[in-house]
Amino acid sequence: MFVDRVTVFVKGGDGGAGCCSFRREKYVPKGGPDGGDGGDGGDVVIRAVAGTDSLAEIVNRKHWRAPAGGRGGPDNCHGRRASELVLSVPPGTLVYDRDRGNLLRDLKEADEQVIAARGGRGGRGNKAFASATNRAPRETQPGTPGEERWIVLELKVIADVGLIGLPNAGKSTLLSRLSQAHPEIADYPFTTKFPNLGLVTIGGERAFVLADLPGLIEGAHSGIGLGHEFLRHVERTRVLVHLVEPMPVDGGDPLRNYRTIRRELELHGHALAEKSEIVAVSKAELTGSAEVRRRLEEELGRPVLALSAATGQGLADLVRTAVERLHRDERSEYNALERT
Repeated sequence: MFVDRVTVFVKGGDGGAGCCSFRREKYVPKGGPDGGDGGDGGDVVIRAVAGTDSLAEIVNRKHWRAPAGGRGGPDNCHGRRASELVLSVPPGTLVYDRDRGNLLRDLKEADEQVIAARGGRGGRGNKAFASATNRAPRETQPGTPGEERWIVLELKVIADVGLIGLPNAGKSTLLSRLSQAHPEIADYPFTTKFPNLGLVTIGGERAFVLADLPGLIEGAHSGIGLGHEFLRHVERTRVLVHLVEPMPVDGGDPLRNYRTIRRELELHGHALAEKSEIVAVSKAELTGSAEVRRRLEEELGRPVLALSAATGQGLADLVRTAVERLHRDERSEYNALERT
């Protein structure tokens, strides 16, 4: 099950109470206070872990509480410090405070983490209150309560290249041909209800991550269809491969369908329309695909690829073009960093 948005309650562990105790030993009259401090409560930590691609592991539990610190003991024994509670999430997860609405951390890389709720501090035992004028204190402190809050975990898939297009444009089939991924494939709209990731090997140790992103429909920017559930994942991709079906199931015009998707990207914002785009006509084995490709090239004023997952036509060209775009973007980012 793929889950990309979860709201949970987190609470740090309460601090342990301090101890009120007096030393009692033979031949040691008036031994004095020896009550130890309580231990600190555990923190609730959200950590990005490589190898996970969904929030499904935590979706069925709404309340997460870290363990409390141990109570202080006699003989100046300090209470046990509680261990932290770690929630493992995929890289690309954003952690929000639900009530305040502010972003706590964007966990882009594996092993990045944020403390969502700090544990309380342990209280002081009566030994800490001893002084020259108060030699037998009976004061202690309770531990402070741990922080608590509702947080929202929102996953945005991190991929180098994303496949976009209307439903049934052939995105899932193309992903299965280029990588070892096995997405669900069928001949009806909205077969893909969540992003699927695959690793495309270029040669040697080089590879890039390809994402099959759920199909858009007109009005997606305002939440129609998969709406924002889809567009959120597009924000993370570096290069977009826009697949245009030459013979849409609904009998629509392929060029109009292309403009519809572009319009949704523009209306959503977040610079989606400015991302590097590779336009390709899918299902090139169908009659009429060459004419659709020619019309697209005339309108866009740049080359349009012809792809066929069934025959393998154009797949090598697509991989080569995607790699070139990724390298070009990397050089642009490097130059921008040097200028700063």
